[in-house]
Amino acid sequence: MINGFELGLEKPDAKRAAQSARNIGLSYIAGGIVPLTAYMFTSTPHQGLLYSTLITVVFLFIFGYFKSSLTGQSPVKGAVKTMLIGLLAAAAAFFIAQLFS
Repeated sequence: MINGFELGLEKPDAKRAAQSARNIGLSYIAGGIVPLTAYMFTSTPHQGLLYSTLITVVFLFIFGYFKSSLTGQSPVKGAVKTMLIGLLAAAAAFFIAQLFS
């Protein structure tokens, strides 16, 4: 079995575990607030879903653009790639939920 250290990755610093956990938790909260905001300003769940989808796609594009520009990749290509992966993940979750309802 291959572990991360055989791939040249550094061993995680145990002193940073709490900081990493906090950062991950805050990222989940911030990422979850983005799509939920639409529901706070619409009168029907259907409108909320439409606006939530639009807001999420825009934010995925923006995140992908900045992520790619920081990592030296083509910003537009990275933005489109991040957006498409997010859309595919959402579609897969939707269709799996439909199977169980």
